[in-house]
Amino acid sequence: MKLPKSMRAIAITQTGAPAALQPIQCHLPEPAAQQVLIKVAAAGVNRPDVMQRKGLYPPPAGTSDIPGLEIAGTVAAEGAAVSNLKIDDEVCALVTGGGYAEYCLASADLCLPLPLDFSMIQAAALPETFFTVWSNVFDRARLLPDETLLVHGGSSGIGTTVIQLAKAFGAKVIVTAGSTTKCQHCLELGADAAINYQTHDFVAAVKQFTANQGVNVILDMIGGDYFARNVQCMAFDARLVQIALQKGTQANIDLLPFLLKRLTLTGSTLRTRDDSFKAAIAQQLLSKVWPLLNVGQIKPVIHSTFALEDAAKAHALMESSQHIGKIILKM
Repeated sequence: MKLPKSMRAIAITQTGAPAALQPIQCHLPEPAAQQVLIKVAAAGVNRPDVMQRKGLYPPPAGTSDIPGLEIAGTVAAEGAAVSNLKIDDEVCALVTGGGYAEYCLASADLCLPLPLDFSMIQAAALPETFFTVWSNVFDRARLLPDETLLVHGGSSGIGTTVIQLAKAFGAKVIVTAGSTTKCQHCLELGADAAINYQTHDFVAAVKQFTANQGVNVILDMIGGDYFARNVQCMAFDARLVQIALQKGTQANIDLLPFLLKRLTLTGSTLRTRDDSFKAAIAQQLLSKVWPLLNVGQIKPVIHSTFALEDAAKAHALMESSQHIGKIILKM
């Protein structure tokens, strides 16, 4: 594959509003020994990209400052030590940055094949959400069949993913969402209950659904004053996993329920973890989740696509919270 000398990309010209995302021309990056260069066909848009644009989530040292954490495309070049991929392979990949561009570097160990009959747009919707959900819900929180999971933000990319995965592995799922329409979409995806947090107290609704037993696992992207309310929803030996903090980093904590109910609080961010950690997740996804994708048992929910040059519009949509599922940039 003959490579161009430069590529289109989206730069964050200053921290702030979506208009800070502007198209630029820049040099192609060169793959290190364990990396591949991917000609990007589509890239996912995620909340961490919005946080990076606002100056709240800087890329790790040595990583591209171009936003974008997940891509799908074709291998265009490979590092000297890469043996599991070859030129022209079609893959999707979790990356630490650089996804909003025509070409992007990825660790060869974090590339996964496109599921059967998947388009590039569908494949670009997989890595960030599926890696995050598997790592936090199944590895950290150890969700088991027949347990009950509460997910805040059920209509988000993470939410629509976790509904399908948790149901596929035999759990019950309760979600919160901000409108009747969003709740209905979550139910259609398989959620057992969907609570409109604009009109209902989710604590009371969870207690009613579980006959006052509470839930076994909570996946929370909200933080802030949701923390104390989450604790009220937790069953004995329940696990709360915090993966984002949309309502802030501060919360009042009553420690007594943690003793009385043997509760566990954990959390994580994936971007800064090393490639070996992420590669282990990739292998679990390949063996346990890709077969479900291949037969259509689960699939990503795509809300809308935008041209690369319209990345600012994609971010504005994400911040409006009017979307259900994933937002994708196409090259």
